[in-house]
Amino acid sequence: MVYKMKLAEITEIRLDAGPKELVFSKLHGNGNDFVLVDEHARELVPDTLKSSFAMHYCNRNFGIGGDGVIFFSDSIRADVKMRLFQPDGSEAEMCGNGVRCLAKYAWDGGYVDRCFEVETLAGIVPIKVRDVEGNFWARVDMGVPSFDREGIPAQGSGEFLVENIGGYEVSAVNTGVPHAVVFVEDLDLSISDVAPFIRHSSMFPQGANVNFVKAAGSLEIRTFERGVEAETLSCGTGAVASAAVARRRGLVGDEVFVDTLGGLFIVSFQEEGTYLDGPAVSVYSGKLSEGIRWDR
Repeated sequence: MVYKMKLAEITEIRLDAGPKELVFSKLHGNGNDFVLVDEHARELVPDTLKSSFAMHYCNRNFGIGGDGVIFFSDSIRADVKMRLFQPDGSEAEMCGNGVRCLAKYAWDGGYVDRCFEVETLAGIVPIKVRDVEGNFWARVDMGVPSFDREGIPAQGSGEFLVENIGGYEVSAVNTGVPHAVVFVEDLDLSISDVAPFIRHSSMFPQGANVNFVKAAGSLEIRTFERGVEAETLSCGTGAVASAAVARRRGLVGDEVFVDTLGGLFIVSFQEEGTYLDGPAVSVYSGKLSEGIRWDR
């Protein structure tokens, strides 16, 4: 993978003026897992090192392991702020699972009330937490999906409803990040072989996540994520993207159950916006000790 190759390029970096140990939390949303660093009180990882931090510690052999690193901090525009760095070192605009994991951490820590707002690169995201049979769930206001090519972004003009890319009929939409959606009759396919061609297509100047979707009343999806450069067990923005395209094609109604390898989402379309409902789970917390270093 790209991030594994880049690890060899990382030279030793020490934060001599920083803390001698760094506390982190591990959370997941339907199997999409994240390392969370709490910078609510103060910055622990300088901005110049956040990318290499994620590249190292997302690695499942040499680091903690995860689909991204969430940095949780104060915000002057909302109640709290989320920054998400991916295994390849890139910073994602938004993540439906990641923002629910942040919501879980913030709720458990008493940082927020039941309804609050999160600042992301994609804008302010309203969240409402609730209990579902003793489990933490969060409802994320995902805004209005953008089919417009300029907003995705994608080459050309007008809406991106169907284009042929590599022999596949592809629709595209932005639900916080760009997504390509491909409807298939059988999800038993080699995503690692098929998805990269679409993900790196010149049609998408910033790349795109790629969702393969089977529609049969509800939706089953598998997602190849940009930045992770692999299939993940679930993708929240991908669930919304798939539901939005399916609804546009008349395959589903205003409430959609979306089944992923990691679990179930509920996507609902209302007059005031689009909502993603799903769980988030705290797995464990730990410490990076003996100074903070990135050296391979």
